Amino acid sequence: MPTTVHMTIDEKRKYLKLQQPRYRKASRRERSHLLDDMVAITGLNRKYIIHLLQGDLERKSRSRERGPTYGPEVDAALLLVAESLDYICGERLQPVLLSTALDLERHGELCLSPQVKKALAEISSSTIDRRLSPYRDQRPPRLPRKSPTRPSHILRAVPMQRIPWDQPEPGHLEIDLVHHAGPRTSGDYLYTLQMIDVTTGWSERYAILGRSGMVVQDALRVLCHRLPFPILEVHTDNGSEFLNAHMLRFWSTIDPHIQLSRNRPWRKNDSRFVEQKNFTLVRAYLGYKRFDTVAQAWAINFLYERAGLYYNLFLPVMRLKEKVWVHPQGQPPHIKRRYDEARTPFQRLCDTGVLSEEQIAAISQLRRALNPRRLRQEILELIQLILALPNAAPGDVQDVFLTLSRFRPYIQKGEWLPRLDYHLTEP
Repeated sequence: MPTTVHMTIDEKRKYLKLQQPRYRKASRRERSHLLDDMVAITGLNRKYIIHLLQGDLERKSRSRERGPTYGPEVDAALLLVAESLDYICGERLQPVLLSTALDLERHGELCLSPQVKKALAEISSSTIDRRLSPYRDQRPPRLPRKSPTRPSHILRAVPMQRIPWDQPEPGHLEIDLVHHAGPRTSGDYLYTLQMIDVTTGWSERYAILGRSGMVVQDALRVLCHRLPFPILEVHTDNGSEFLNAHMLRFWSTIDPHIQLSRNRPWRKNDSRFVEQKNFTLVRAYLGYKRFDTVAQAWAINFLYERAGLYYNLFLPVMRLKEKVWVHPQGQPPHIKRRYDEARTPFQRLCDTGVLSEEQIAAISQLRRALNPRRLRQEILELIQLILALPNAAPGDVQDVFLTLSRFRPYIQKGEWLPRLDYHLTEP
């Protein structure tokens, strides 16, 4: 008599205990039928059930508890690496655990013995999550989701479609704006323009004051210059800041072969990759506070330069590998998603073969020079500085031209943290 209810170990033992008197009094043939029912209900092996019915069915405690596999030295190294990578989950942390620990050792943050290195190479993702669970609260507080959208005029020239999740080549970008209006939307305020490469997870961000064609195009020029690979496709929502005659001309001047696409109306999930990162890479750190001054735009762009290095070179991401339909017994069919091993966007980009040897060597040299733990600390310090900056006074009109890339100063250490970038020239 098969069942669709999942039974715990204690429930299975309780059921067998109820059946035990009937089993002992039954004939040989009746025992066979009873065993068939017990196998179907509990899912246990037939011989194992017979063995259990011959005893008292009481669960016995361990005669000797297993001691800890990893000592305090491994815990200390694991915690330092997890802090450096913002306490990401074990599945993302495990593939880069040893390599990041070696990076931190090279920068003087760690001292690893051969035994600790071996343990970091062998530890599983579930053990990582279990040992880090008491420290997860040390990461910055994450804020709830919320994002406004706005329609546009010119739509016919841009087709509606989605970038496939299994796109094999980099250069297919999703772009979106994140509003920093705070509780009121009057006047000019800052936006974050973010672009995400679907294939590798490479991400770039730039803060703009207002969303006029001038500032949007200036931000896109900067972000296109930062990308180490060519652009093949640009996918946006239906906002008027992206879909207008000026932007269509802009993309044709950048590269006439760039394909443009847009979301279906009211289908935010068509831009699912960038919508996810709008929260994890923008809202989670800047929140929903209002930003509306030139100084705040400069400061946020300093933050995004550091964050771009941190996320693209050090933080591993998981990518969907396959979708399969499963038909479990007693349950409705559904899609099961399987993900590949977590790797950094830079590692994924190297695997695609689009980078030249000179580009790989230059970015690798920059990565070796960066301390991921110190880089994260600088990002958190910059966030606190940004949140402390005052907003514009009522009636104060900010000069939008000062936020353009050619006017933005690169202030030396003392006023702001030093600027680091993986490009040597300005656009």
